Amino acid sequence: MDSSVDALPVMPGQRLARGVCRGLRAMDFVTVEELVPAPGLRVDVMALGPRGEVWVVECKSGRADFAADRKWRGYLEWCDRFFWAVDAEFPVDLLPEGTGLILADAFDAEILRMGPEAPLAPARRKVMVQKFARHAALRLQVMRDPGAALGMI
Repeated sequence: MDSSVDALPVMPGQRLARGVCRGLRAMDFVTVEELVPAPGLRVDVMALGPRGEVWVVECKSGRADFAADRKWRGYLEWCDRFFWAVDAEFPVDLLPEGTGLILADAFDAEILRMGPEAPLAPARRKVMVQKFARHAALRLQVMRDPGAALGMI
């Protein structure tokens, strides 16, 4: 097996995202990283559940990373549930009440607090599932044919 497949991401937020994706997969969710739901927004992890639920997870590697995030409220209208993912050292008292909380490392994740449910309107859900599918398919295509990246928007 190619050892590069198992290489850990370099950036702390990317390590958290990997653990989040693994943890959610164990719950029968599939995930994509760095999805753009609307211009000016880029979520760290978007998850699609077995019943079509759409979750957004923002990974925060520390206090400064959280303090610099001014866009997270804009993600709420693009998901059924919103979560923060942090490591064991993160000061969780900084995180806003009424949001979900996931404790993660590079290898796994655990939901400590479920984010409140705010179901998407059917039209918005359709848009998000299509964006998710196109994002995932493009990632796979570029993996198989790196030259396909030239056509990316």
